[in-house]
Amino acid sequence: MLDVVVPVHNEERDLAPCVHRLAAYLTAELPFPCRITIAENASTDATPALTDELARALPGLRVLHLADKGRGLALATAWGSSDALILAYTDVVLSTDLAALLPLVAPLVSGHSDIAIGTRLARGARVVRGAKREVLSRGYNALLHGLLRARFTDAQCGFKAIRADVAQELLPLVADTGWFFDTELLVLAQRAGLRIHEVPVDWVDDPDSRVDVVATARGDLAGIARLLRARLRGELPPDTVRSQLARTPLEAR
Repeated sequence: MLDVVVPVHNEERDLAPCVHRLAAYLTAELPFPCRITIAENASTDATPALTDELARALPGLRVLHLADKGRGLALATAWGSSDALILAYTDVVLSTDLAALLPLVAPLVSGHSDIAIGTRLARGARVVRGAKREVLSRGYNALLHGLLRARFTDAQCGFKAIRADVAQELLPLVADTGWFFDTELLVLAQRAGLRIHEVPVDWVDDPDSRVDVVATARGDLAGIARLLRARLRGELPPDTVRSQLARTPLEAR
C-alpha cells in the first residue's frame, strides 16, 4: 500500500538508527502493508555499505544505488520504480514527527486527495529552528505565492506523499533533479487542478544539516524563474495533463 522513500547522500552517521526507528513505527502504527526504500545517491562515505547491511537486517527493505547526486533524482527514480499505491518520502534524520504520517497518507488512501504535504508554516504546526532558516523559508514561500500564485503553504518540508497514478503522470513533467523538485511537483499539481492536502507537523531542525543554503537558494531562484517563464508562455502544464488528472468540477444543483 505505502512505500516510504528515504533519499540519502553521505548519511553514514544517521542512517541506521533513523531507518530502524522508521521501520519500527511503520510496523507498530500503520494499519496496512508498508515498505521502506532507501534511495542512496552518489555517496562517497560508508553510506552505500550501510544501506546494504540494513537490507539484510530488515526484511522487505528496498535499496537503490544511484550514480548521480540529487534529491529530486532519487525521489523520481524510487517513486517511478515502485509498485505501491501510495508513495511518500521523509528526510533521513526524521525531522518531522512520524505521528503525522498516517494523517498525511490517509486522504490519499481514501481517494479524497491526490498529493499530501507536511507544512511547518500553517496554523497548528510546531517548529523548532533558528531565525535564519525561519526567515528564509517564509521568504521563499512568499515568492512562490507572489510569482507563481502558489496556494500551498510550505513547498520544502521533507515530508510528502502522492498517489502512484498521479505520480505516473506528473513525474515525467518535472525537470529539476535537486532541491527544487518538490516545488516544481507541487506547482504542476496545482496547475493541473489536483487536490493538495496539508498536514501541520511537529518539526525539529537538524543542527548538523549538510544542506548548502546558498547553493540551494540559488537553484530555487533559477527554478522559480524557469517556471515563471513557462507560465507566462502558457506552457505550465500541457492541457492534456490537466484534462487527464483534474477532478471534475462540481455542478450546481
